[in-house]
Amino acid sequence: MDPKLKAIWPQYQKKMEMEGCSTAAIEAFKYNLGVLVSGADVMIPETRLDPVKSLPTYDNISAQPDAALLKKTVILKLNGGLGTGMGLDKAKSLLPVTNGNSFLDLIAKQVDSMKKEFKTDLKFMLMNSFATSKDTLAALAKYRDLGTGSDLEFVQNKAPKVTASDFTPSDWPADKSCEWCPPGHGDLYPAMLGSGTLDKLLAKGFKYAFVSNSDNLGATMDLKILAHFAATGAPFMMEVAVRTDADKKGGHLAMDKATQGLLLRESAQCPDSDEKEFQNVSKYKFFNTNNLWVDLEALKKQFELHGGSLPLPVMKNGKTVDPRDKNSTKVLQLETAMGAAIECFKGATALVIPRSRFAPVKTTNDLFALRSDAYDLTPDFRITLAAARNGVPPDVKLDGMYKFVDAMEKLIPKGPPSLIDCKKIVVEGDITFAAGITIKGTVTFKNAGPNKTVPAGVYTDQTVEL
Repeated sequence: MDPKLKAIWPQYQKKMEMEGCSTAAIEAFKYNLGVLVSGADVMIPETRLDPVKSLPTYDNISAQPDAALLKKTVILKLNGGLGTGMGLDKAKSLLPVTNGNSFLDLIAKQVDSMKKEFKTDLKFMLMNSFATSKDTLAALAKYRDLGTGSDLEFVQNKAPKVTASDFTPSDWPADKSCEWCPPGHGDLYPAMLGSGTLDKLLAKGFKYAFVSNSDNLGATMDLKILAHFAATGAPFMMEVAVRTDADKKGGHLAMDKATQGLLLRESAQCPDSDEKEFQNVSKYKFFNTNNLWVDLEALKKQFELHGGSLPLPVMKNGKTVDPRDKNSTKVLQLETAMGAAIECFKGATALVIPRSRFAPVKTTNDLFALRSDAYDLTPDFRITLAAARNGVPPDVKLDGMYKFVDAMEKLIPKGPPSLIDCKKIVVEGDITFAAGITIKGTVTFKNAGPNKTVPAGVYTDQTVEL
């Protein structure tokens, strides 16, 4: 053990054991802390990478869909987020999306629809956080076929915050909860192991997991992709989409020159001097959708190979111990990304998928569009872009005053305007949309004063000053 790690580790081990953290959670954090104190460079410079030139695409894969594979597959949704960035204090997945359905309603109904279509059982699970577990289980109680308790969920871990000055455990007597943080969604893997979920699934004969975020309504089970993944024999597969200028600040897929394996580089891992190349979407063509396919047997072997942890790349996130007090102690949050596991599996691969499988709801701009007629709800409870959109979603830019969901809903008390023929809609200032509004082309609404109502009508390629 590194002497620096040896000096401070007993404090962390005692703290995590007293908090009831699992052995897998402790081992995962020990690995991350070891990377930090070693002084290892956690950046991924341009000199280490080659671009990925080509990948198989969804349209060109030839494996025949096989419904029998569903019996060996678990659908796993990451559901730990509270959606605080949208003004929410409960699981974001409980937010109504369309026709009175929340994200969780749609996911549950998709699973039920597929069970009926293929006349087979289909295993579904959630990784919740301590903050989302209770509300989520209550909301899903009406879907009895999904399962209950540990058969339906496992709970992600938490990690100690690290004092930036000396790497000791943070201490904040005023609010001890401030001493802990989420370890990033890379925690999926140690949480599966530490909760016993991985071993339980393997014992029941499950081999594959399809993992995605609960707020990505495009991430539905696809038998064609499942069959392709099974046919490749790959231990891990990432669904990627083609980057556009809108994606240039997000992580991208690349080739590791040393290993010739695939890896994921996030913006936090890019040196400032390489930022221009990081954002070069013609060079680094593919981004991670966080739709992942994992061979559970291969995952178990990786844990055994590495002594109970998975050596994911570590990201340092500088914060203050109390996020509401900028004068409180400076700390580091050590985080990992679940997509970064692609470099832990020899033979891991990727698949280029249609953009329709990546439809996350991160902001009220996204939610505004999803609630409009630019999207259809299919009979099997998927949300898809209306055919008339030709695969291109409307570009929605709401004023910052509508950042929170309750404010956005005051903007559209009668529901959003028709956006089926809208290229871009911009809202600036305090306004309210009446019922019966249709937007065509690019339209901007401006109001510099007190609230005004946009009257019913058709608005086409214009700027409306209220």
